[in-house]
Amino acid sequence: MDFIRACEDVAGAVRDAVAGMVGTPEAGDCVKMGADGSPTKLIDQVAEDIIVDYFTHHPFCRRLISEELGCADMSGESGTIFLDPVDGTYNAVVGIPFYALSIAYANGGIVQAGYVQNLATGETFHAVRGQGAFLDGHPIHVSGTALLEESAMSVYGRKFDPTRVLGINRQIRRWRLLGASALELCYVGCGRIDGFVDVRGTLRVTDAAAGMLVCEEAGGMVSDIEGNPLIFPDEVSVGRNLIATNGILHNKVIEYLR
Repeated sequence: MDFIRACEDVAGAVRDAVAGMVGTPEAGDCVKMGADGSPTKLIDQVAEDIIVDYFTHHPFCRRLISEELGCADMSGESGTIFLDPVDGTYNAVVGIPFYALSIAYANGGIVQAGYVQNLATGETFHAVRGQGAFLDGHPIHVSGTALLEESAMSVYGRKFDPTRVLGINRQIRRWRLLGASALELCYVGCGRIDGFVDVRGTLRVTDAAAGMLVCEEAGGMVSDIEGNPLIFPDEVSVGRNLIATNGILHNKVIEYLR
């Protein structure tokens, strides 16, 4: 798909631009307040400027929604791009090699394609609706883990109030907090972890749109905490809760969260 090839082009430019910044104090300098209500770091701004410029001159969409910029009109005929230029900014600033570029393309309110690249390693996930999910060009699938007691999950609870996730945390075998939701959703898709649970209410469409499609196209299941379809507004200041699993464990996770 042309969109995925475009994402490859822009990801290369972003990696080159931020490589020298990663792990430096300058990368974490606050340059403004982002549209999502959180401070925009220099590394976020550098990455976003490159991507917005690219899609301004390559009209893939009618509008672009990004965590820093908000919503911008573009010159394409239709569709929306959801962008997180650096998902896992803290990791990038301090030099932890787990941060990603996340780009999704939606038309008619449905995400049609998603692209997530770990900017530290170059490892790349992508999915096109109805065509499966891939890691570096190879098909991926969720795990077959059927017991919570044997599972590994990334579980995020509210700050200073872990009560909601205590039940599930007592059941799972391994608990991981990796710090970049787009990649964590993709890790569910390729079977590295069996689930990703975020009940902080802060996950935005720009964080999740691409990773959700990768997870679902790989055979996984994504919902809100009641098991209903997860619907995001086209507004980066509004967050949601999310459960993503290999599908087999989904109902069990919901039960323990209740």
